[in-house]
Amino acid sequence: MKTYADVLKNARECIGPYCKACPECNGKACRHCIPGPGAKGVGDVAIRNYDQWKKIRVQMDTIVENKEPDLTLHIFDQTFRYPIFVGPVGAVQTHYGKQYDDITYNEIMVSTCAQLGIAAFTGDGLDPQVMIGACQAIKKVHGKGIPTIKPWNKDTIQEKLTYIQEAYPIAVAMDIDAAGLPFLKNMNPPAGSKTVSQLKDIISLCDAPFIVKGIMTVKGAVKAREAGASAIVVSNHGGRVLDQTLSTAEVLGDIVDAVGKDMKVFVDGGIRSGVDIFKALALGADAVMIARPFVTALYGGKDKGIEIYLKKLVSELEDTMKMCGATSLKDITRDMIVCL
Repeated sequence: MKTYADVLKNARECIGPYCKACPECNGKACRHCIPGPGAKGVGDVAIRNYDQWKKIRVQMDTIVENKEPDLTLHIFDQTFRYPIFVGPVGAVQTHYGKQYDDITYNEIMVSTCAQLGIAAFTGDGLDPQVMIGACQAIKKVHGKGIPTIKPWNKDTIQEKLTYIQEAYPIAVAMDIDAAGLPFLKNMNPPAGSKTVSQLKDIISLCDAPFIVKGIMTVKGAVKAREAGASAIVVSNHGGRVLDQTLSTAEVLGDIVDAVGKDMKVFVDGGIRSGVDIFKALALGADAVMIARPFVTALYGGKDKGIEIYLKKLVSELEDTMKMCGATSLKDITRDMIVCL
């Protein structure tokens, strides 16, 4: 196995009936497949996420110093080789087939990402063992991972934080938009949206930087800042929680302009190439998160599959930076792109 095409071919043999391990993960083949990797409703949001990044064009400028680009990211008192994080994924057996359970999936993803100089967000689930296993995996790599809690009630969150704090993670996240996931409805423990006051109480329980994932408006970003979040993720949960929303590419710039000086801003949703990553950074994101294609990479080749996909992204990002005149992440500016 040497190429990303090899990884995809291997993945198709074991990834289950819903995900098709497409050459470009654009949400079309798995449209509205839940269970599965698809989006809620008619499935148009996952597709819109993908399509809107492609409507942003990059501006070439090669009259610059011929210098290898530096992709190093400094965030949360940590240094990462690239501005790329793996997004949290849960219930992998339900959505992607029986090859791996959540605990094994997190073990492979967390350890491989740490070895490659990036970090993985881990998922959460109704089974407490999912969070326990994720925290054990993070602890093994000296905290180089980010556990992600669903928006449970406060008692459940406090319980999960006991496992998390023993792992000493670089940060803790909550995918607050998971309140709209179909499988969390009417479940015990209860999960749902949070007020600013409730979110502030939760953040006060956490020693590490707190990331609020699922922000899609300036208003929401301001409320996350008010609650004390260190960072946000501009995300519509891959289109999985509400039909007919805007894409993350369409709202990122305004959110960065509103809160980017006060907190770190990540973005996910349809980012599938190094060129897409460049566009997100140009709009002001500090880093990107990618989930579905990394799932496919793991199913298609475990640690080697993840490495091959990451190398593909990095090569594309480096090429784009070179051709657009950026030699470091801070050099990537909004005038290097055109939003059509």
